[in-house]
Formats: sequence, C-alpha cells, structure tokens
Amino acid sequence: MGKITIKDVAREAGVSISTVSNALNDVDVLNPETKSHVLKVAQRLNYVPNLNGKLLKSGTTKMLGFFTTSVSGPYFYKLVESMARECDRLGYGLNVFVTKDKQVIMSNILGRRVDGVIIYEELRIDEYDIQAMEKDKIKAVFLDRVIQKDTIGSVIFDSYIAGYEATKYLISLGHKKIAYISGVDTMFDSVQRKEGYLAALREYQLPINEEYILQGYFEEEGSYNAVKGLLHLHPDKMPDAFLAGNDLSAIGCIQALKTHGYEVPLDISVMGFDDIDIAQYFSPPLTTVRNQIARQGILAIDHLVRMIQKKEQGNIQKLAGELVVRGSSHVNIDRE
Repeated sequence: MGKITIKDVAREAGVSISTVSNALNDVDVLNPETKSHVLKVAQRLNYVPNLNGKLLKSGTTKMLGFFTTSVSGPYFYKLVESMARECDRLGYGLNVFVTKDKQVIMSNILGRRVDGVIIYEELRIDEYDIQAMEKDKIKAVFLDRVIQKDTIGSVIFDSYIAGYEATKYLISLGHKKIAYISGVDTMFDSVQRKEGYLAALREYQLPINEEYILQGYFEEEGSYNAVKGLLHLHPDKMPDAFLAGNDLSAIGCIQALKTHGYEVPLDISVMGFDDIDIAQYFSPPLTTVRNQIARQGILAIDHLVRMIQKKEQGNIQKLAGELVVRGSSHVNIDRE
C-alpha cells in the first residue's frame, strides 16, 4: 500500500477531510468523541501529516538554520550544542547545513526552509547576497562578522582586544621575540587577533619579524608543521614565546617544540585562544584567552528569535575574552 493520505483517514473514520484536518490541528470545533475517534484511526493507519501544507498555512516552520563549512573540532561542538539547547528552550528545532556551495546556502535561506538563520562567517556571503536577504526580510545573525541591518545582526568576539591583551601579557613576562601562529587570513577572528598582536608589538616598540608570523590554519597538524618549518629553517632565530590563533594551534606548536627538545614553558612560552575543554588537561596546561563559545551560541539564537518575533531589530553584540593563566607560560630568562 502507498503512503496513507488524509483522504484515507477520512474514509476509514467515516468523516469529512476538514474534520480530520481539524482533529489533527487541534482546532477547537469538534466534540471530544469525534476528535478522539479520528486521532485513533490516524494512529492505527500510521498517518504522517504533510508538513509542507501545514507550513504554507502558518507561514512558519519553528525551525532555525545554522549554515557553516564545518562542524569538526571543539569550538563547533560547544557552539552547536549551546545553540541546540537554546532552540529547544524557546520551542524551535535547529537544522545544521554543512556546505561550501553558495547556491545551496542561498536557496535554503531565500526559500524560507527555516524561520531564521545563523551564518558562520567563513561562508563568505557577499554584499549582493546580503541585499537579497534584506529585501526578503530574512532574519539572520552572523557569527564573527560585523553586519547590522533591520533584520540582520551579529554576535562577535572582540578578537582584536583579545590578541592585543594576550601579546601584552607575554611582553609582561619579559618576552621580546614573540611569534604568532595565524589561523585563516580570510576569517574575521583570525585577522583581528593578528592585528591585536601587531598593535601590541608596535606599542612596546618590539620588532615585527615576518619570519615569526606562521600559518597554522587553526589546526593542530597545520601549526605543528609550521613550527617544525621555522625550527628547521631558522634554528638560530628561535622566538622566546608563541601566541597561537587558537588552542589546537597551541597544542600543535607545543608538540613540535617537544620533538626538537624544547621544554615548555622553561625554554619557550606558548599561549592559545578559546579555552577548549582539553586546554586545562594538556601537558603543560594551556595559558589561553577564554572565549565564551556557549554564550555566543545562546546570544545568537536569542537575538534571532527576538527578530523573528519582531521584538528587536538587528544589532551587534561583542563578547570579551578572559585571560586564563596556566602552566604553558613562564617568566622569560633571557638566553642571550
């Protein structure tokens, strides 16, 4: 037998299609016996209502969409978990779309498959796309990208200040040759952290050495290879501290230093960003800048739902980092 339809339920229950529809949608026009009878028949036949028809009528899906290029790693695990819980609390479901295909992204957004969207910055949605979203009054919140329109807002980390303060902390320990392990140069967070690092070096009149700016791509392996490359090419120009773009990069950096016989932090200090769960348990425990990842997820969902409910317009919310000092940083004993 094919898929059971609303007509089949009506025939089996001996009632009209509109009566079945009223029973399934809990419309208060039926007597309780009729409603109960229809629901029992529908259950017996394993009838599944056509959700699309329901959505067309109500104009809402009670679903939010999160668009990203990846969900791997501790940052996304914490972010998606916090967003899903907040959706649940507010009576919404969360659809996660993992894709780099702009056409797929925009057709899902403009096709209103969801009531509102959270967009991770790396997707590179351009000004033309944003204009189309604005024209269609799509409710959207961008993570780590500054955009403010009537129906579009942002939740970002203040990565510039975090990069600046982290570098200042390493300088306060007496470090003068500080290397930076960059993330991805097209990403807001990565660029801002690096700019903060450079600003602190300039302020304290420390040299900016291009050889000390490495590319780790926010990955453990990428950072491990970048540091190994530096150790191999310039063994006589070792930094006395590394500031890594995230904790995974800091872990990769420490692993590379260990393979060359360096001891962290006695020989070289290493510092990360994010304060992922493993940071405190790593050996040595990571000094890092704690980013409120779960808080970012909650704020994004709350802002999106309030825009959907027409309770507020798009705005920009900034989250501050917090310095967490552990065992991977140490007062510099000048080796020269």
